[in-house]
Amino acid sequence: MDPDAAPAFSFSQALSTIVSSTLITVAFTACHTYRTDDAVFELQPKAKAPDTVATIKKPPGKKKKTIYLTFDDGPNKGTRKLADIIEAEQVPVTLFIVGEHVYGSSDQSAMYDTVAHNPLFEIANHSFTHAFNNKFSRFYAVPDSAVKDFMRCADSLQLTANIVRTPGRNIWRTASIKSTDINSSKEAADSLYSKNFTVMGWDLEWRFNNELHVTCTENELLQQVDSMFTQNRTKTAGHLVLLAHDQVYAHPQDSALLHQLIRKLKAKEEYDFEVISNYPALSRN
Repeated sequence: MDPDAAPAFSFSQALSTIVSSTLITVAFTACHTYRTDDAVFELQPKAKAPDTVATIKKPPGKKKKTIYLTFDDGPNKGTRKLADIIEAEQVPVTLFIVGEHVYGSSDQSAMYDTVAHNPLFEIANHSFTHAFNNKFSRFYAVPDSAVKDFMRCADSLQLTANIVRTPGRNIWRTASIKSTDINSSKEAADSLYSKNFTVMGWDLEWRFNNELHVTCTENELLQQVDSMFTQNRTKTAGHLVLLAHDQVYAHPQDSALLHQLIRKLKAKEEYDFEVISNYPALSRN
């Protein structure tokens, strides 16, 4: 046997052993690291990033106030211009109709048919004769005849809603409000309520003079509306019933003021508009 062969074999064997050992070490280390990482992943999962959308608290939205635009005494010469404005602005309103006026002329009858079939207009009862043609003391002195006058209007116009407004009087008889401006009308108001009529008054009136012109501008009235809400002087907080009269808007300058008022109320974006049947707590139930 060659004596030099053994050392050569030993070196080669040693080299092979070193290489094998290194490969085993690397493989073990890799496997160990994977296992270690895997174990760490299972025991300590990566924390989820906070949901910033969910944790941000949005400020509460500003609660809107509701305005009820109501117009008395139609149909008359101003009703058509009123209807044109409401159609243009697409806001809901309530008309308190006088039964006798519907039959006053063919134009008035046609105008009534127009608004009665328009979903923007709610029709309510303002008596048949408007308190015996403005004989207010006599009208309210006999409660039974006052009630019959409202019933006549309801029957003749086939009104389904029992919501009325008393001519010349700011009277409220609802499930939550009882108010009478002139005490001599109290008995008639109670009689109406006992006959299942809901009586709606108003919070603010756009007044007019003897020449049938409004007595203040739309900006002045807008300030009054804002003030009523700010000072909480409405019958129901956050709700304002505005009274106006159809006949005033036969005049172009007055109808222009009405149009501007509605546009400016809409522009403020803090006011909603509703018909009077949606006023809070009307139901007796």
